[in-house]
Amino acid sequence: MAQKPHPDSAPMTVKCAVITVSDTRSPETDKSGQLIQQLLVDAGHTVSFYTILKDEPQEIQSQLQVLGERTDVDAVIFNGGTGIAPRDTTYDALERLLEKTLPGFGEVFRFLSYQEIGSRAIASRAVAGIYQTKLIFSVPGSTGAVKLALQQLILPELIHLVTQLKSEG
Repeated sequence: MAQKPHPDSAPMTVKCAVITVSDTRSPETDKSGQLIQQLLVDAGHTVSFYTILKDEPQEIQSQLQVLGERTDVDAVIFNGGTGIAPRDTTYDALERLLEKTLPGFGEVFRFLSYQEIGSRAIASRAVAGIYQTKLIFSVPGSTGAVKLALQQLILPELIHLVTQLKSEG
């Protein structure tokens, strides 16, 4: 069992954007996007923006650039488009814009995924990093992957990471 990190010093509501990258989902069929929003709200955070984008690198990058300017967004969680199929371009689009990456996120996510789904976990290109003082996460679009990422990695560290980004030194 993993050791729990020290508790965050003060409770905080993190303002989040949720973006589903899919050529086929609609708001009604976007179970993963709905799950992310529900888990964030249940943990005391807010969802200030939600959308579904086609798996087009230019659309993904343009949306991130717009969100980078917003003051009502501290963190952006993308889901979908992280595999290796020709239409899976989320990782490639985001990786070009991230100013810093958090390699441990993808590494630990794949390790935890491996424990659940076996060797198929190697195909995941989950990634996290920083863009214009915003915390960025990109996870696979399956509800299982979303649940794993949110419950075991993102939610336990969200306040701590956002607090670090906002600190002056």
